[in-house]
Amino acid sequence: MRNAEFTDPRLVAVYDVECPWGRDDDFFLAEVGTSPCRVLDFGCGTGRLALALAAAGHTVTGVDPARASLDAARAKPGADRVTWVEGGAEVLPAGAYDVALMTSHVAQFVVDDDEWRRVLAALRRALRTGGRLLFDSRDPADRRWERWNPVDSRRRVRLPDGTDVLTWTRVSAAHAGVVHFTRHFRFPDGERRGDAVLRFRTEQELRGSLAEAGFRMQRIDGGWQGEPVGAGDDGEFVVVATAV
Repeated sequence: MRNAEFTDPRLVAVYDVECPWGRDDDFFLAEVGTSPCRVLDFGCGTGRLALALAAAGHTVTGVDPARASLDAARAKPGADRVTWVEGGAEVLPAGAYDVALMTSHVAQFVVDDDEWRRVLAALRRALRTGGRLLFDSRDPADRRWERWNPVDSRRRVRLPDGTDVLTWTRVSAAHAGVVHFTRHFRFPDGERRGDAVLRFRTEQELRGSLAEAGFRMQRIDGGWQGEPVGAGDDGEFVVVATAV
């Protein structure tokens, strides 16, 4: 099943435990700032960051195509402060937001170049002129997928109900910036798995596609502390752009 960790309720529960609040969330929360504004969390998943932004006083809309992930988000404390919308780029209204976010490497799940152009165009329409787009994408030069193997990626996850789940990842193909892999989840009553594909775009590709979509690049950092691209251990592109 493609992207099952977002669409299968049992795997969504594992994702929620595997992916707690981190330095990336600190960065995006701080970058949005303290002045109340209208925020779009595009690909909001189970709502970790959307809920924090709403608690900080922002007007937040969380959009995601995966119903199981949205169901998990809606069940969390404070969920009534966020407007949750099931769908993709096609549901975004024009000029409705001051800031748009794509976090947790959501941008990499948009593999096809034509689809990526459509997503960026929709985000540009959804932002007011002068609004900001913030997102993260792994730097292909870091070759992070080489660490996604059954040994290095293996971990045991304990769910809130006490269930232990063993997880690991296996890459099946990596070519021209496109990486295919499978996530494995071993529950006490059997194993589930989910296939996924990610696109690792270069800095040049990101800059070109953003300019084409009507954004001006403010900066690309190489990590969560503002490191230059290629420096440090984060292996990230942290992108801040403005709608023009």
